[in-house]
Amino acid sequence: MEHTNQAGMSKESFEKLLEEVHKIGEEIMRPNARDVDANARFPQESIDAIKKLKLMGAYIPTELGGLGLNITQLARVCEALGQYCGSTAMIFAMHQIQVACAVNHGLSNEHFKNYLKKVASDSRLLASATTEMGIGGDLRQSICAVEQNGDSFTLTKNAPVISYGKQADDLFITSRRTPDSPANDQVHVVVSKEDYELEPSMAWDTMGFRGTCSEGFLVKSKGHIKQIIPAPFADILSQSMHPTSHILWGSLWLGIATDSVNMARAFVRDMMKKNPNAPQTAALRLAEVHSVLQLMRENVHGCAEHYQQLLSENNAEALDTFSFSVKINNLKISSSSLIIDIVSKSLLICGIAGYRNDTKYSLSRHLRDAYGASLMVNNDRIMNHNATLLHMHRGD
Repeated sequence: MEHTNQAGMSKESFEKLLEEVHKIGEEIMRPNARDVDANARFPQESIDAIKKLKLMGAYIPTELGGLGLNITQLARVCEALGQYCGSTAMIFAMHQIQVACAVNHGLSNEHFKNYLKKVASDSRLLASATTEMGIGGDLRQSICAVEQNGDSFTLTKNAPVISYGKQADDLFITSRRTPDSPANDQVHVVVSKEDYELEPSMAWDTMGFRGTCSEGFLVKSKGHIKQIIPAPFADILSQSMHPTSHILWGSLWLGIATDSVNMARAFVRDMMKKNPNAPQTAALRLAEVHSVLQLMRENVHGCAEHYQQLLSENNAEALDTFSFSVKINNLKISSSSLIIDIVSKSLLICGIAGYRNDTKYSLSRHLRDAYGASLMVNNDRIMNHNATLLHMHRGD
């Protein structure tokens, strides 16, 4: 690894930034979230507001024009965004995952230093093409390959999912290093909009996270070999993509869960105002769900702080261990399970008011987004991976 974003933004400056995030959440994201969900449309207003805060470069070092947030601060931003619109928060998280890959593994390369300056100055939106038809979601295998001709290359990939692919400015594509390379000898290639064509192959009409517009595409790209991140993708995945993904996803799921509990709390408060002698069942259920939310929050925050500590130590060896991989996998499994539990308990408290789509207590979108959490990188696949790692590993 090459850069750790060790210090992060000062506490005072970050708290002010977080206030601005909550402001656009209340004024822009929440008012548009229902329409984004109903029409499965890209949350353009919310992303534009995020860009005005220069948040697309949140994890990019200040010397390159970014905000220089560390991973714990970035997770807090995802958590805040998740309280207003799950789709917007997911788009932001996926963008930052790609930024982290370039920051942590490309800064010794002049091309990628200049590229990150451009991402920060132009607020470019980065998307990912990692999954591929024919490999069953296994990120450590690729069928497509970089075909090099001198200093140039071509690359064609059949991706069943590219979130906000039509709206992205750049794509981060995984592929085999060469046509003769084994499936797991992979590289991470960064191509800009002028470098690729997208042929739609699969629509996006889902229960939840509808605004991510995660359609499938056949990607035909070309570029210069300098656009290949110099580190092996195996290192990028274990040290950056894997932990950053699960921490930022867990954080935005925590945001959704927090908003659900806040709605349940508001419902109980309003109910007690109308009828102080009402049965205390809802209040007891609120106390119960709040304890589960606290468990989820401590788990997410704890993992983010642990990862930040390893980054600040530049401890690539620890990031590559079985125990760290299992810990990060467990974060994803637990968070994606707890969000369903929390939103379901909140729905039980709000009752028919939460079940309806036309009340201020509606939890329909929250519940549908919650179920998507365990399906994106399926929990069963992660559990099988953990079983293999734990069989090989004899530590804690």
